[in-house]
Amino acid sequence: MQTVRVRICAAELEAKRIYGIVEQAYEDDGNPVTVYEFVPDGSVWAVEILMFGMEPDEAADELKDRLGADAFAAPVEAEVLEELNWVEKSLEGLAPVPAGRFLIHGSHDRGTVPAGSIGIEIEAALAFGTGHHATTEGCLREISRLLSHWRFDKILDIGAGTGVLAIAAAKLSRQQVIASDIDPVATQTAAENAVLNGVGNFVRTFTAAGVEDRRFAEYGPFDLVIANILARPLMQMAKSISARMTGDAMLVLSGLRIEDGPRILFAYGTQGFRLVRRFEKNGWITLTLTRGRG
Repeated sequence: MQTVRVRICAAELEAKRIYGIVEQAYEDDGNPVTVYEFVPDGSVWAVEILMFGMEPDEAADELKDRLGADAFAAPVEAEVLEELNWVEKSLEGLAPVPAGRFLIHGSHDRGTVPAGSIGIEIEAALAFGTGHHATTEGCLREISRLLSHWRFDKILDIGAGTGVLAIAAAKLSRQQVIASDIDPVATQTAAENAVLNGVGNFVRTFTAAGVEDRRFAEYGPFDLVIANILARPLMQMAKSISARMTGDAMLVLSGLRIEDGPRILFAYGTQGFRLVRRFEKNGWITLTLTRGRG
């Protein structure tokens, strides 16, 4: 599938304003959006978004149409990128990431896991979750903390991505963890990574949108749910996720900007959950909520 990079260049403040608009406009579509210094002296910044299966002119026009009344005077450029595995390319050479008791690493660092750490090997793949993002790190820290203090009977990972969170939970609990994702590539990747990490018998994956699929009822109700997705779907699913959980369940939510916190807490507060812990990093938050445990 052809990949097109659409770039907008402007001064720093304007570029960051544009970045916020573009990120929100494509929040539910999964298109990568970045902002960075375009020239060394910082006088020009660039906002880039990747679009797939389009021609350059079509992608540029689509972005302008999506922005609507928020259109701006900065020029828009679009070009076809060389056919590479951009996920794999971007992850080359990334260092291992410690998070709680876990160390997330690639195959080239397999032999460097220190004593006392729980290694999780995750290779570049077309699915989210390598431990390098603040939201994944926040969830891993909470899994490490919660499973060191509590025993859970049924664990669910919603939006599994590479499966790193489900694998972490399985390694600590040594029990079945259900991992779902809306993307079949992600569920396949999660299953393969579970086998790679020696917990293939514990991690059960399936593809499903939301939590309405009958299999959630078959495997639940859950007393620990981890959901690292986005604020909007988390709010929309507050009632349905809560309905799949026990009366004393704990909930770890991420994929959230700091400003998303109040509306997420309100949505789940109406379902009987209260905040017990929050982790912040680089403008992102991970929230841990409870509905009965200490």
